[in-house]
Amino acid sequence: MKTIKNGVYPTMITPFTDDNKVDYNGILSLLQWYEYRGVDGIFAICQSSEIFYLSFEERLEILKFIMANKPEGMDIVASGHVADDLETQIKEAKAFIETGIDAYVFISNRFAKEDESDEVLFKNMLKVADALPEIPFGVYECPYPYKRLLTPELLKEMAEDGRFHFLKDTCCNTEMLKAKHEAVRGSNLKIFNANAATFLESLRMGCSGYSGVMANFHPELYSQLIKAFNDGNIKLADKLQNIVGYMSVTECQCYPVNAKYYLSLDGLDIGFHTRSRNPGELTESRKLEIVQMYEFTKEIKNSILK
Repeated sequence: MKTIKNGVYPTMITPFTDDNKVDYNGILSLLQWYEYRGVDGIFAICQSSEIFYLSFEERLEILKFIMANKPEGMDIVASGHVADDLETQIKEAKAFIETGIDAYVFISNRFAKEDESDEVLFKNMLKVADALPEIPFGVYECPYPYKRLLTPELLKEMAEDGRFHFLKDTCCNTEMLKAKHEAVRGSNLKIFNANAATFLESLRMGCSGYSGVMANFHPELYSQLIKAFNDGNIKLADKLQNIVGYMSVTECQCYPVNAKYYLSLDGLDIGFHTRSRNPGELTESRKLEIVQMYEFTKEIKNSILK
């Protein structure tokens, strides 16, 4: 099976037109922006993409477009896994996999209800996986409609299965991350941290990269943090960690509207319309916060990273 590259994987947003249709010109611009910013891969058709507000046909057409226009050498892992019943999950996953993606990512809360055991979850996960073509699988601890964190014990079973290569981890807890990494050490299963505040510490543990919403603002800062860490430049890595950790409070604003506004400051014509949030939530004060973060990011790149 293909090995998923380490590094930075933005959770790709979906541009919409003002009349609520998918904006494919905007998707193309965003793919080019990711390429210019030097990301290693893209996590497509995820919660940032507003998958719970997209029809199956829209999810599939977006993914086909991404695969037809993806930058050369860039890994594409994708989800779109929103159905409740397993048979629909299998049918839709087959269609997504046929687009040629590098890994198909399950959503952890789709396999069991909140009060059901990990045994139920893993049984249902394997039932779906066994019905799909041979491809690396991933899992995303998506917080909607409820957050289902994977235990180290369950991750160990997944690692031993051999087909699971990607975990988008959202536990936001260093002790839990350490236990998870120990459970999968030496296996194909790589952990990509979605939490900026714990990112550098997760690299020290051996995690493989960053896959979070802030890569829709300044992914190059995360790439440079990884490079500094790998090069042994601890002073620079610590400095960048302090910066990205602090700026990640932006996640608590009105995402993904604010990400689209930030991208507009960087020259992308993708509008601010979303299906999950009201663009009116981006008040004047919030816009100024984004402008100031954008200017600060430029200052960092022109000084610290020069």
